[in-house]
Amino acid sequence: MSHESLPQFLAKIDLFQGLSQDTLSDLIARGTTLTIPAGQHAVDQGANDAGLQVVLEGSAEVTVNGADRTPLGPGDYFGEISLVDGLPRSATVVAGPDGLTTFALSSLAFAPVVKENPHVAQALLKALTARIRSLEAKN
Repeated sequence: MSHESLPQFLAKIDLFQGLSQDTLSDLIARGTTLTIPAGQHAVDQGANDAGLQVVLEGSAEVTVNGADRTPLGPGDYFGEISLVDGLPRSATVVAGPDGLTTFALSSLAFAPVVKENPHVAQALLKALTARIRSLEAKN
């Protein structure tokens, strides 16, 4: 991400595509950047800490009920499900060998943006629907 700004980077992610610069700026102002050392847990399955994280740099391993899932890299995100429903985390995410840098939004920070901007909710619904279709196609 070093060659582009955070707003440019986030604007390319399906959750945030098509949002105005003002809305992106609002999201960025409400979020924070986290650095997770290699091997450390970013989130644990079953934890109650709802929130979205977008991978800016590095990689992460993902497990659900102990089974490996597709690793994450820059532009990927996790936590969108708990962000919406407020239920415990559905996966464990562990920083890869080079660590992990993410942009993080808590559900408390994200909720007012969704209420003020229906485009954010629509983008989130499209991303979640795409994920559901992808999972159904694997079965």
